[in-house]
Amino acid sequence: QVQVVESGGGLVQAGGSLRLSCTVSGLVFNDYAVNWFRQAPGKEREGISCINWSGYMKYYADSLKGRFSISRDDAKNTVYLEMNSLTPEDTAMYYCATKRYDCSPNLSDAEINDWGKGTLVTVSP
Repeated sequence: QVQVVESGGGLVQAGGSLRLSCTVSGLVFNDYAVNWFRQAPGKEREGISCINWSGYMKYYADSLKGRFSISRDDAKNTVYLEMNSLTPEDTAMYYCATKRYDCSPNLSDAEINDWGKGTLVTVSP
């Protein structure tokens, strides 16, 4: 049974940083790309980043303006999302999801295999 578990969310002041983790079990981890999505209150879910199965291809939403960085540690079956210069607009539930092999360059949620339950990020002014 596949499990996708996010962690690292919390409350941070504007300008601060957080590192989210996504740990996956129950599949061959390095056969999968891993995506991050977020959903802010009252807004639709948006894809924000993805790292492909090899770790060589990384994608980011334009709205992030270079503030976030994705990486993976296959020895730990974990993907990380480093988030810097956070603003209140980054407040959202952050979800991790797996996709076979490669990312969708437009960060869509099509062909997603498994979702985590999310971790909440709250950025105070």
